[in-house]
Amino acid sequence: MFVLAEMMDTVRIQPWMFNNKLDTAVVDVLNRKLANKVVHDVGLCIALHDVSKLEESFIFPGDGASHTKVQFRYVVFRPFMDEILIGKIKSCSNEGVHISLGFFDDILIAPDALQQPSKFDEAEQVWVWEYETDEGTHDLFMDAGEEIRFRVINETFVDTTPVGPENGHDHSVDDQESEAKKSPYSLTGSISEPGLGLLTWWNA
Repeated sequence: MFVLAEMMDTVRIQPWMFNNKLDTAVVDVLNRKLANKVVHDVGLCIALHDVSKLEESFIFPGDGASHTKVQFRYVVFRPFMDEILIGKIKSCSNEGVHISLGFFDDILIAPDALQQPSKFDEAEQVWVWEYETDEGTHDLFMDAGEEIRFRVINETFVDTTPVGPENGHDHSVDDQESEAKKSPYSLTGSISEPGLGLLTWWNA
C-alpha cells in the first residue's frame, strides 16, 4: 500500500531560514511542498523518508533565496494492482460504492464489480446484495460506516495542472469548474469474489 519513491527536486530556501541547518531546512521545505499532495504517476505523498544526496547550493542574482538540488526518498501511498485493502463505506450512489481509507477517499466500486446480484435502493441510498440461499433471498445492505474488504483493480491519474487559454480564448467557467472537480488520483475496486465485501458478511 505504501512505497518509497526516489525523487529529485531543486529546493528553494528563503533567506529567513538560513539560520537553520541546511538539511533541516530542506526537510521542512520538501514536506511543506509535497505532504498530502498527489504527484502525477507517482501517488499520494505522505512523508519524507530520507535525503540521499545534497548538491551545492546557489544564490542567483535578483533572488536572495538559495537553490539546492536534492535527491530524496518519499513515502507514497500507491497500492499495487490486485492488492487487498480494508476501508469504510463513505457513501453509495448510482455510480457505485464510495470507499474511504481515512486519509484517502477517492475509491469507487462500480456496480458491475459488486457481489452479484446487487441492486441500488433509491429510498435508502444504499447498495444491497441479494444473497441467495436454500431458504430464499436475503438482502445484505452496504451501509455507510461499515468496514469493507476490496481488491484494487485500477488506478487513474489526472493532470489537474491549470492550462492557459487556447487560440487566444479563455476557458469557460464550466470547463474550469469541471477540471477543479477532477481528482488527481483515484482507485477502482472490486468485491465480486468470495471473502470480499463487508467484514460482517464473512465474520458471522
